[in-house]
Amino acid sequence: MLEFYSKEIMKHFKKPKNMGRMKNPSAIGKVGNPVCGDVMWLYIKVREEGDKRIISDVKFECFGCVVAIAVTSMITTMAKGKTLEEAVKITKDDILKRAGKIPPLKVHCSVLAADALHEAIYDYYTRNGLPVPEYLKKEHERIKKTLKRVEEMFKKYVDLQKETMKKA
Repeated sequence: MLEFYSKEIMKHFKKPKNMGRMKNPSAIGKVGNPVCGDVMWLYIKVREEGDKRIISDVKFECFGCVVAIAVTSMITTMAKGKTLEEAVKITKDDILKRAGKIPPLKVHCSVLAADALHEAIYDYYTRNGLPVPEYLKKEHERIKKTLKRVEEMFKKYVDLQKETMKKA
């Protein structure tokens, strides 16, 4: 199966960048896929420089396949150092272009990675009382519905994760 993956995918899978939970993040994006069960958490730290808000650090946790882990690693490197306005423009197509060869069955992972980043940005705006662009509100509603289905399907795992988070 590994011959179906590009060198870029394998590089990020074998040595993921920015993996792990972040202490005191500015915002968190959580997404999931009800079909494959992949779940991603993307944490961002944002620093303000004048009127710009820049992603100064990004970390992630991913429970998923080779591609899910790799593309989440990739999006962290793509978003780090960008303003929120620049980062929210990163799409699944940008990720796919950078990723190279991915089996068609795994393309949805790139959507999840982009969604995780966009959810973190949405979370930052709402936590800080900033106006949320309309397109980001609509995207958030779509993502929220999907995540609810994932949580319903994997309730036992989600309960275990909540207990773990309380202890951390």
